Amino acid sequence: MARIDFDQLPDASRVWVFGVSDGFSASEEASFLAVVDGFLDVWVAHGHALRCGRDWRHGRFLLVAVDEASEPPSGCSIDAMVQVLKDEQRRLGVAIVDHAAVWYLEDGEVWRVTRAEFKALAEADQIGADTVVFDNTVTRLSQVREGGWERPARESWHYRAFFKEPAGA
Repeated sequence: MARIDFDQLPDASRVWVFGVSDGFSASEEASFLAVVDGFLDVWVAHGHALRCGRDWRHGRFLLVAVDEASEPPSGCSIDAMVQVLKDEQRRLGVAIVDHAAVWYLEDGEVWRVTRAEFKALAEADQIGADTVVFDNTVTRLSQVREGGWERPARESWHYRAFFKEPAGA
């Protein structure tokens, strides 16, 4: 089996983050993760097993990582992973393979909004520089472990993209 515990993967591992648009019931979550695990158990690139793992965070985020030092994923193997997630997307009636959304945490709840909605929230001061955002563009497991995935907006690209700089800044 190539799938290992997510925490055992090295920091240099390639990572992908997928946000699930709506929360799952307990049975949907178990079913979804079983499908993902089943795929990762047999995930290969050019006939070689990929040393990989996954994590499930906040009941909304699937993180998949591959130890590229042992065997790098190929374009076809990445496409296969995305296809499994697209199939699950259709089966469960949720968005999974959608990187246009902006994700943030407010009062312990994860929110998914469009970029325009996030900008409007920032302009209306309904969210601020201290709002925790999720940067699903991270590419290395070290970024996740060092707080680069989940952090205050002021420390992320979100701040430059959506917040107005204070006068005189």
